[in-house]
Amino acid sequence: MNTILITGCSSGFGLATARYFLDRDWTVIATMRAPREDVLPGSDKLRILPLDVTDADSIAHVVDAAGPINVLVNNAGVGMFNALEGVSMDMVREVFETNTLGTIAMTKAVLPQFRQRRSGTVINVTSSVTQQPLHLLSVYTGSKAAVNAFTESLALELEPFGVRARLVIPGRAPATSFGDNARARTGMNIPQAYGALAAQVFAGWQQSPQDVTHPMDVAEAVWRAATDPSCPMRLPAGADAVAAAKAA
Repeated sequence: MNTILITGCSSGFGLATARYFLDRDWTVIATMRAPREDVLPGSDKLRILPLDVTDADSIAHVVDAAGPINVLVNNAGVGMFNALEGVSMDMVREVFETNTLGTIAMTKAVLPQFRQRRSGTVINVTSSVTQQPLHLLSVYTGSKAAVNAFTESLALELEPFGVRARLVIPGRAPATSFGDNARARTGMNIPQAYGALAAQVFAGWQQSPQDVTHPMDVAEAVWRAATDPSCPMRLPAGADAVAAAKAA
């Protein structure tokens, strides 16, 4: 019986991935900062657990409650859209605490069981902005680029134990609430000096590019990373992510 633990399952990529694995008869441990029972279908193969990836006690509790798992998906994350001059260092630290240190802490917590069993897969979800930088996303991009580098180095040290680490790299996903949440977090308090730049970026968002990422793209990429030992280290998810990977 295969078991997957996924962080950040209340919406978006995490929710789609949980559904995808449930449909394929995996046992799914879906974690959320504020658990909601109504977002996933009832199943005896599903457990919904509370998790704050920035809290060591919360991590320890969820790993203990989950028991043995085969795959960890670090999907939980927060966005940040602003010029660097427009954000406080407390906000910067908050982004890195969740996106970077939370991923590292969750990975560290499950590695002992993977190493002892000499099997297991860590899948870290980052972003195509690490391959094709965009305006006003310097803090967010930095937090995700750090995870890319962390994962690629981690894979080398885990290889002797039969444990794999892989990256799933989505593009822009307007169908999810991630962008709205990012803008709400910063309060759109963009410094006046960057106002013209921000207006240009917002105008670009109003256009509807054909190539975007859908939650199912990410779920399918996570599935491949979890089930195909021969898959590459970096798996772009979404048509725009694939294009960015080719251009990088």
